[in-house]
Amino acid sequence: MAIEAGTEAPAFELKDNHGRTVDLAGFRGEKNVVLLFYPFAFTGVCTGELCALRDELPKFVNDDTQLLAVSNDSIHTLRVFAEQEGLEYPLLSDFWPHGEVSRAYGVFDEDKGCAVRGTFVIDKKGIVRWSVVNALPDARDLNDYVKALETL
Repeated sequence: MAIEAGTEAPAFELKDNHGRTVDLAGFRGEKNVVLLFYPFAFTGVCTGELCALRDELPKFVNDDTQLLAVSNDSIHTLRVFAEQEGLEYPLLSDFWPHGEVSRAYGVFDEDKGCAVRGTFVIDKKGIVRWSVVNALPDARDLNDYVKALETL
């Protein structure tokens, strides 16, 4: 079961596609965070979603907001994926311990070994203010993220 709005966002530190450590706590008091979990790099629906975010990036990476995309792929896979698709925002690896952060947010599919499509909008205080979870084949509507951010 995914964590609900009003819940403190579980803390984490993950490596990004460049090997840098990204700490969720580092955004507290500074930026709202759109935390997006997706199953795998290089798959059709995931690539479409992440490229749609790329094409609207100023809405999700600015002085007030940071987009973080998390999958269970290795940092090496994520680096190639980001380069191939021109993704200029952090792709975080929840590879090892496998799915630890995805599990903390309640979006890890044990049977498939990957995260489902979960998105959490976290305010500057570290509280989840909005979330949506879709099944593996169902793309999300990024306009919903924009609306959620506008309420903060």
